[in-house]
Amino acid sequence: MKTTRRPDEHSDDQPRSTTVSTLERLLDLVLQEGGGADAPDSKRGKITEGVRGFSTRNKRVVVLGGGTGMSTIVGGNSQLPGWISRPFVGLKSEFGRVDVIACTTDDGGSTGELLKYLPMIGIGDLRKSCVSMIRAANLRRACGTADGSVTAVLGVIRHIFSYRFPARGPDRRILEDPLRCVPPTLRVSCPARLRAGLNVLGRSLAPVVRRLGMSLAGHSLGNLLLTAAIFREAGGRMNKPPSEKAVQRGLDHVARLIGASPGCLHAATSTAGQLSFRYANGVEVYGQSKAGTARRDVPVAWVRTSYAGAPTISAAILGAIRRADVIVCAPGSLYSSMIPVLQLPGIVHAIRSNRKALKILAANFWIQEGETDISLRDEARGFYVSDLLEAYNLNVQGGARGLFDVVLCSNLEHLPGHILRSYALEGKHPIHLNRARVEDMGFLPVEATLFSSDKLSHAGVIHHDAGRFALAVRTFMYLREHRNLLKGWDRAAAAPRRGPSAVRAPSPGTNGVVLCAYREAVRRALSSKKFHPSLLRDVLLDLAWENRDIQPAHLGFFREVRVIADREWSRSVEWDNVLGYYDPADRSLKLHAQLLRDPFRLRRDLLIAMGESLLGRYIESRRWVDGMDGARRFEIRLRKPEQRSCWLGDRELRRYLRLARMVPDRSDRDFFRITVNDDEGFLPPGLLFGLLYAWYLNNTYGGVMEYEMSLLRWPEERLVPYQAKERRRKDALVRFFREVVFGHG
Repeated sequence: MKTTRRPDEHSDDQPRSTTVSTLERLLDLVLQEGGGADAPDSKRGKITEGVRGFSTRNKRVVVLGGGTGMSTIVGGNSQLPGWISRPFVGLKSEFGRVDVIACTTDDGGSTGELLKYLPMIGIGDLRKSCVSMIRAANLRRACGTADGSVTAVLGVIRHIFSYRFPARGPDRRILEDPLRCVPPTLRVSCPARLRAGLNVLGRSLAPVVRRLGMSLAGHSLGNLLLTAAIFREAGGRMNKPPSEKAVQRGLDHVARLIGASPGCLHAATSTAGQLSFRYANGVEVYGQSKAGTARRDVPVAWVRTSYAGAPTISAAILGAIRRADVIVCAPGSLYSSMIPVLQLPGIVHAIRSNRKALKILAANFWIQEGETDISLRDEARGFYVSDLLEAYNLNVQGGARGLFDVVLCSNLEHLPGHILRSYALEGKHPIHLNRARVEDMGFLPVEATLFSSDKLSHAGVIHHDAGRFALAVRTFMYLREHRNLLKGWDRAAAAPRRGPSAVRAPSPGTNGVVLCAYREAVRRALSSKKFHPSLLRDVLLDLAWENRDIQPAHLGFFREVRVIADREWSRSVEWDNVLGYYDPADRSLKLHAQLLRDPFRLRRDLLIAMGESLLGRYIESRRWVDGMDGARRFEIRLRKPEQRSCWLGDRELRRYLRLARMVPDRSDRDFFRITVNDDEGFLPPGLLFGLLYAWYLNNTYGGVMEYEMSLLRWPEERLVPYQAKERRRKDALVRFFREVVFGHG
């Protein structure tokens, strides 16, 4: 568990400004039930009355982001059973129009399974928001529902869109008739037109699922229905990405069907893409979901999206932003939900161009492991609100300037200790507000109690309360227009007073690859190879999907994968205990039979062996030579370039061998050696390559290298000369793998 200092122990922090104190005090009066206990009744009533009487019917709100946090503040978390009792809350209940712009680079869970087979965007965040955007009047019109039965119909919709097929024995009939997943006592509440509309969607997708061999296990039924709607609008063509119009029409179709407002839910882009994370140690890898599973233990340096083509932004999105009275960057994953949206060309410009809107950054309550658990500024402390802002400076063109006026944070100071301990056991620690630092960066930090006290007292959980959040935004609008309390702060972000200026941020890339096409290329590359047993083919196919930096061409340097019985295993364990290796004699990956009983180690050692295969047949001869002083020399002679089977060209191979501490002979350029003392560890270049290959892709698979590469966490100036030299070598190894092996710029 990482230890963190409270922000009031941090040298950056100073007392709050007068503006902040006044604003927070007035906001607290509005949010508290009955006002502040120690506040004069006349003042409490005047503020509350003013906010409640403030008309927002014609106010336009735009919300950007993704995940559960965004859908929660818009209309409550529809995935929770308690949502049914308060479904019409949040921003949709306080403002006349709410446009939601959702991130589309999710690649985990049900969404990830869809991306394996279909040329589409990630839609999980769109599904969550669509249900949360249901309005009572729309629902009555769409379903012909009477006022008294709205709750029951919402229960049907929530059940269908939250339903996940079980891992074992999923019932395919549910896709063709979604009402089958609803308890019989609730089915009778489903209007005929809703059932008919859902059936049309499910039945249009069912034959595609069968044809592609997709399993329904673990899938979200809501994701499948939304996918069906989008591809129906694309003319039923499943072999190419749907157009921007087809995506929007599909979203609007589902919105009309369930009572959300059509034209208000937008995919940030209809162009398929995947995230690429660059870490402080130089590693860069693809995959949003992998960011949370591969424990890099170093901070994220930056993130960018690689799209299948030039990303398109709809005119409706840009128009909604330009006309907005309030722009909210929702609470959610910093690097995998918020920043990808703001990196899209045109969106940031539209936000900055809107000078009338109040712009709010909703800070997260907790750190997120793999993303915001370590500060890039200071790895020894926790993650602060200023770190969120600095991440925007590093990752968005032009930085955070003009994107936010107010940074809205939840006040977690007075939480009971047992609640904080419970969250800490789950790896969750608060993102503390270091107020003075945020102010000096040009933003107005505001703390308020944004979570539900009822849920805290009854369930011991802390989530954004949709009603409180929306009321806070309404209060800001009122105080801005009637009390001038935000005067100056809504322009301050355009010119930060102190703090880091924005650097050249990464721009979205285009690699021309739709993820299902990548998976198909890997499948084709494996189709000509032999696997004994055959299940290893699926293991390797899954490994490639989880680690999409593996290029299909990487799979061209072995002919088969074979499990070797214990009695036939002849691999030396002098230097390692890895039970998988590449045999250049027959170009096979050989795995010890013991690995079949350990799925994790099987995947790890298979990945290591595959990495070794990239060096292929590059050695003509090798030998150990004993020295008179007790030291030994390991010597190799390279094959001629035309005789090799190797991923690396001649120049790259020689560069790698030098990085692996192999010294070239001055008189014979094909001869390399290294001297090893008796008590000195040594990794042969082939094994080192395989270990680094696995570690780079996912350090949980390359655990031994995590220790070896931990030197990269230390600044060079804090190391002694020998360590600094080693650090530079390891940094060069990472750069070599990033640029040469995996092709990241």
